[in-house]
Amino acid sequence: MRDRAVTNSTCLIALERIDKLDLLPKLFTTVFAPPAVQDELGCAFDWLQVRTPADPGAVAALRTQLHAGEAETIALAMELQDVSIILDDGKARRIAAQLELDVIGTLGVLIAAKTRGFIESVGGVIESLDQAGFRMSAELRAEALQLAGESHAIG
Repeated sequence: MRDRAVTNSTCLIALERIDKLDLLPKLFTTVFAPPAVQDELGCAFDWLQVRTPADPGAVAALRTQLHAGEAETIALAMELQDVSIILDDGKARRIAAQLELDVIGTLGVLIAAKTRGFIESVGGVIESLDQAGFRMSAELRAEALQLAGESHAIG
């Protein structure tokens, strides 16, 4: 995980719903989002830097396979370099990985937050996310808990 990140809207929305949005500016020195993500959010955060990707051709090419927010997020991460990219959509994650970007998801953010002492339990936050409508597979949940050292909490 890098010091700076570019995020799609899913992580922002999910963490906002469970009052854990403060984790992002604690974990990253700078958090960027493209305008399409800002539009999806419908609100602004003083720590979130909205930046338009400079290469509209890259965005257009990515838009042939992805939604606007995901396309702009990936294009911006490619442009900024040396950033982590926070994506939860499987297809967007695969494309970002093919482009050799440092991909993490919302659950990866939670694992990093636990490692750095910002939360006590990944499992507890996953339960809150589940109650807030954030969907994840049982396999992903189990993997996140194992990585967080909480595999005993599966169930």
